[in-house]
Amino acid sequence: MNKLLNKNSSSYLWFRSGVFYFIRRVPSDVRRHYKADRVCLSLRTKSISVAARSAKSINQRLENYWLGLRLQQIDIPAINLVLTPLSDVTNDCLNLSQAMDLYLRLKSAGKDKTFVRGAHRNVGYVIKVLGDHPLSSYSTVDAAKFRDWLIDQGMARDTIKRVFGSIRSIINLAIKEQGLGCSNAFSGTFMPEGLPVNQRQPIPLSDIHKIQQKCFEQDDELRWIIALLSDTGMRLGEAIGLLRSDIVIDGDNSYIDLKPHPWRRLKTPGSKRQIPLVGASLWAVKRVLKQSPDTPFAIPKYCSDEGHKTNSASAALNKWLRNHAPEGCVVHSFRHSMRDRLRTIECPADIIDQIGGWSSSSVGSSYGNGYTIEVLGRWMNEFVHHQRTSSQ
Repeated sequence: MNKLLNKNSSSYLWFRSGVFYFIRRVPSDVRRHYKADRVCLSLRTKSISVAARSAKSINQRLENYWLGLRLQQIDIPAINLVLTPLSDVTNDCLNLSQAMDLYLRLKSAGKDKTFVRGAHRNVGYVIKVLGDHPLSSYSTVDAAKFRDWLIDQGMARDTIKRVFGSIRSIINLAIKEQGLGCSNAFSGTFMPEGLPVNQRQPIPLSDIHKIQQKCFEQDDELRWIIALLSDTGMRLGEAIGLLRSDIVIDGDNSYIDLKPHPWRRLKTPGSKRQIPLVGASLWAVKRVLKQSPDTPFAIPKYCSDEGHKTNSASAALNKWLRNHAPEGCVVHSFRHSMRDRLRTIECPADIIDQIGGWSSSSVGSSYGNGYTIEVLGRWMNEFVHHQRTSSQ
């Protein structure tokens, strides 16, 4: 084992077998509280800058803990004036895992399994890196260490922000519900510039037409889903959670009546909408409705009363799509393509927003009931006709 820094360094860093360790002798006056004469912890990193920050955080927490042990041995001044015996004073601050349990108990009602899994996953990340401690014991240095660990895992900037947002919400709720006096160490953590960004690319129109042709040829449930997404711009979860009764076939004005169900919520209030069925999407729903109506679900392979299996569907669809779409394109790319395709025919922005269920920044867009299905259908039919003509 070789010590990296000089003997007088306060970082207590050692380097062994390609990994940094924190090693510090336990002071003699608190030695009786320990099983060993020194603290040795693997920092699980090869980066000296990350190791230095971690060591600084660990060292500070040890110093605080040792100070507490030393203060316990000191006679408390004016103890005779204290109304509540010290033995009755307890630390009621929740651990992070307890805060998560409280959060899920209060907020998971009506949410799908993804919400619960996300909370467990993100809290699990923190516990793996920092441990499961009282909320008051986490510091901003710990939050920075956690951020660096997420970066080392190769997570993109938006993903890291979502993880931090989840952790902040869990801690904030516990602080409010329990009346805790501590602050949220995971609030305001700096996100460095230059982090990788999740940027899904739209699928080019020529590739969409080829993919749709493959769907017509293979003509099975997975291809029906892709065809439905390709000419509606729906989110995958929206399509998977459809009932057969959500599909309205009415001549030139056929549409999806998209609304929330107990097994599938919608992402935003604006996601509840009617989406015209044209081109490949109209073909797909007709194929769906031709199947045996022994179930009310449009896509029974991936949806039931118990919930929808969007992750399973996504994995299967993206595996197939990798062989037929440009690199970096996934199922959700159809949604990006839809907006571009409507732009090419100079479709008004508020109509585009209504078709896709996107939030609009216009105040006036919240007035009235929006465009009729006939108006939306005219624009959808126009882009299908225009783009098929231009590709010939």
